[in-house]
Formats: sequence, C-alpha cells, structure tokens
Amino acid sequence: MVNKTPPAPKPTAAELDLLRVLWRLDAPADAKQVHEALLAERPEASYATVLRQLQVMHGKGLLLRDESQRPQRYIPAQAQDKLQTRLLKDLIAKAFAGSGKALVMAALKGHVSAKECEEIQKLLQQQQTPGARDGQA
Repeated sequence: MVNKTPPAPKPTAAELDLLRVLWRLDAPADAKQVHEALLAERPEASYATVLRQLQVMHGKGLLLRDESQRPQRYIPAQAQDKLQTRLLKDLIAKAFAGSGKALVMAALKGHVSAKECEEIQKLLQQQQTPGARDGQA
C-alpha cells in the first residue's frame, strides 16, 4: 500500500491576503500584528475576523502556530515562492491545457506595462546569451 501525503490545501483569496501579510512581515506574528498590517490593504477587516481566519488557516495546514507563548504567533507553512509555483502549475494545467507558453502569451496581451515588457525582454536576452544560465555572463 502506497502512503500518499494529501495535497496541501489551496488558499482562498482572503487567505492569500493574510499569507502575503505574513510573508511581508517575514517573522512569526500574532493576530494583532497581522490585523494592523492588513489594514493598509483592507481597512474594513476586523480583528475578530483576522483572528478567526488565522485559526482556520492553521487548521487547514496553511499556517504553523507557536502555542508556547501568548499571544500565539503564526507563520506560513510554505515559503511564498513554493506556494506560488504550486498554484501556477495548477493554473497552467487547468486554464491553459498545460501550456506555459499559452499562459505567458495571455499575460503579455494587455496585462504587462511597457516597463515590464522591457524587463522581460532583457531577461529573455540574458537567457539567450551563452553562459548566462551558468552565471558566467
């Protein structure tokens, strides 16, 4: 019998907001700290709602919680880049039939500023330069 680990839960939009706050804080934070940091983005957010959402996210496995101190402190269970990569892979599989190229083409059509286009072009040129992938360029 193969023992498969259940897939990590996908965060909701509200949960992603709280994860972004925690990643930005870059340290374990209590509900009050998360609430205060979130107010800049969502001034309507109440402390009680933030606390409850953090508790739910802990229950889902999205957050780790240090219960050895009061107030309890929360930290994301996954690094930001790891979660973003997982969500992106899922989006590519579901919305773009597994094609990364289709995702990029859709993103470039009207979703990228002129400055961002320049940055992307520079990145692509670096990738095409011999030795650029090895850090030799």
